[in-house]
Amino acid sequence: MRALVDWAAFSRARTELGAGFVRILGYFREDGAKSIQTIEDAFRNRDSAALVIPAHTLKGDALQFGAEHLAALAEHIEKVARRCVETRQEPDELITDVVRLRPMFADTLAQIDREASPLMERRGAAGFGRRTPTVFGQD
Repeated sequence: MRALVDWAAFSRARTELGAGFVRILGYFREDGAKSIQTIEDAFRNRDSAALVIPAHTLKGDALQFGAEHLAALAEHIEKVARRCVETRQEPDELITDVVRLRPMFADTLAQIDREASPLMERRGAAGFGRRTPTVFGQD
């Protein structure tokens, strides 16, 4: 899986946010999901103007955590939507971008979660006093 996050930027954010990091990451998760839903709804309604603010918000929130690919996609959606508003066009050309947005957000959060909580990945691993799990059919 390709890196969707600039880990240096992520690390800076983690340091700068300190004890508030987990809380603000939770806001990113919730607000990002809301922004994506709003973008999808606006696209379905062919409402270019309604795409601008949630795409702009998602871009800024993503950049805060170093999620540069997600931020770039949100920025593209924002710019095209602004152009569509100015030219009074519907945002039809954004279909593939809007479709890519939710899976990219989920993949980005998965990478961030792995980095933010490395113990979660090791939880299932064998450790002191634990047997290594056997795979069905292997002893």
